[in-house]
Amino acid sequence: MGPEFLSLLMFLVTCGVLLLGFPVAFSLAGTALIFAGIGTLFGVFDLPLLGGLGSRYFGVMVNQVLVAVPLFVFMGVMLERSKVAAQLLETMGLLFGSVRGGLGLSVIFVGMLLAASTGIVGAAVVTMGLLSLPTMMKAGYDPKLACGIICASGTLGQIIPPSIVLVLLASILQGANTKAQLALGNFAPKPVSVVDLFAGAFIPGLLLVVLYMAWVLFVAATRPDACPAIRDAGEHGALGPRVLRVLVPPIILMLAVLGSIIVGAATPTEAAAVGSVGALLLAGQRLDERRALPIYLAGACLGMIVLLSTFFDLRVQKANLPLDDLLALIAVAGCCGGLVWGMSVSLIRVHRTRILHDVMQSTLKISSMVFVILLGASMFSLVFRGFGGDELVGAFLQDLPGGVFGAMVVVMVVMFLLGFFLDFIEIMFVVVPIVGPILLTMGLDPIWLGVMIGINLQTSFLTPPFGFALFYLRGVAPAAIKTTDIYRGIVPFVVIQLLALGVVAMFPGFATWLPKALFG
Repeated sequence: MGPEFLSLLMFLVTCGVLLLGFPVAFSLAGTALIFAGIGTLFGVFDLPLLGGLGSRYFGVMVNQVLVAVPLFVFMGVMLERSKVAAQLLETMGLLFGSVRGGLGLSVIFVGMLLAASTGIVGAAVVTMGLLSLPTMMKAGYDPKLACGIICASGTLGQIIPPSIVLVLLASILQGANTKAQLALGNFAPKPVSVVDLFAGAFIPGLLLVVLYMAWVLFVAATRPDACPAIRDAGEHGALGPRVLRVLVPPIILMLAVLGSIIVGAATPTEAAAVGSVGALLLAGQRLDERRALPIYLAGACLGMIVLLSTFFDLRVQKANLPLDDLLALIAVAGCCGGLVWGMSVSLIRVHRTRILHDVMQSTLKISSMVFVILLGASMFSLVFRGFGGDELVGAFLQDLPGGVFGAMVVVMVVMFLLGFFLDFIEIMFVVVPIVGPILLTMGLDPIWLGVMIGINLQTSFLTPPFGFALFYLRGVAPAAIKTTDIYRGIVPFVVIQLLALGVVAMFPGFATWLPKALFG
C-alpha cells in the first residue's frame, strides 16, 4: 500500500467522516492520527514527523493576526444581540419600502453594513429572517425572491472585509506563499498580509452588492408583483431624525474599522479592538437612548484617539518629546477618561440586561471552534504531506491541459462542488493548504487567488443540500415558507456568485488594483 494511495484515501475518508456529522476538528485530527498509524505499520510514514506539531501549534498561539478573530466575533455578536442590527433593518425598510423592490434593496444594503461590521453569517441571516421575511411576506413579495435576498445578503460577511474568513484565509495563504516562493528560489518573499487581502476583497465585495441590487431591480421591472412597494412605509420627513440616529453610528463604526485597516493607520487586530469598543458603545446607546450623553462622548473620544495616534508619535519612551506630541499625548489621556466613562456606562447596561453574558458565551464558543479546527487542520496537513500527498496533487495539477488556467479551473470546480456538502471552514482548512502552494508556484497572484477562493467559499453557504444560510433561514422562517421556496430562491444568487467569480477571473484588476494603489 503506497503512501500516495494512503494520502488520497485519507482525504476521502475525512470528507466522509465530515458528511456523517462528526465535529470538524476531531475528524481532521483523528483521521490523520489513524492514517499516520496505518502508514507506520506499512512502513510508508515517518512517525517522528508528528514532532513538528508542537512548533505548528506554538505558531498559531503567537500569531498576532489571529487575535483579531475573537474581537471581530465579539463585535458581530454584540451588534446582533443588542438589536442594533434589528434597528438598521426596520429603519431602512421604512425609508425605502415605499419604492417597488425597495424592501429587497434595503435588506441587501443592511446585509452589506452588517458584513462590514460583523462578518458573521448566522447572525445576519437569522436577524434579517426574523425581521424582514414577515414584512416582505405581508407586502406581497414572492417567497422565493424574499428567501433568496435574505440568504445571499447574509453571506456578504464572508467576502466584504473585515471578514473572519479573510483573516483565516490570509494566515493560510501566508504560509502557502512562503513555501511556494522558497520552492522557486526566492528566499525573501513578500508577505501576504490580512490588510492586502482586505483591500483585494473590497471591490469584489461591492461588485456582489451591485449585482444583487441589479437583480432585484430587474425583477421589479419585469415582475412587479414579485416585489411590490409597502403602502404604509411611513413619512420620509418623520424618518430623518431616526435615520441619523440609527444609520449614521454603524456607518461611522464601519468606516473606522475598515478605513483604519486599509489606510494603514491600524493593524487588523487593533482595528478589531476599536470595533469591539464601538459595538459595545452602540449597544449601550440603544439600550437607553434618553441618557446617551456618556456614549456620544465616548464615541467622540474614541475617534479622537484614533486620529491623534495616526498623525502624532505618542510613544513616551523617546528621550526628547516634541511639544506637539506632548500636547497630543495629554489630549489622548483626557480622551481615555471620557472613553472609560462611556464604556463603563455601556458595560453596566449590557450586564443588567444579560446581553453581555450571552455575547461573551457566544464569542467563547465560536472562537474556540475556529481555533480547535485550526489545530486539527494543522495535524491533517502535516500527515498529508508526510504521505507525499502534496506532491501527488502538484503533479496532477501541473499535468492538466491548459497549464495554470486548467489547474485553477479544476480547483475552483472542486471547491464549488465540495461546497454542496462541506462547511466553508472545512474546505478552507483541508483544501487550501494543499492546493495553495502548488497554484502559487505556478505563478498566480496570492491576493487574486485569495479573493477567488473567498468568493467561492461564500457560495458554499448558499448551495443545497447543506448550505448553512439555508438552514439558518429555515430555522426562523414561518411555516408558510416551504423549504423548496428557500432552495429555489437562492438559485439566481448562486448564478450571480458564479458570474462575479468569472468577472474577477477575467479581470484580475478587480482584486489587485486597490492593494497596489494603496501599498505599491
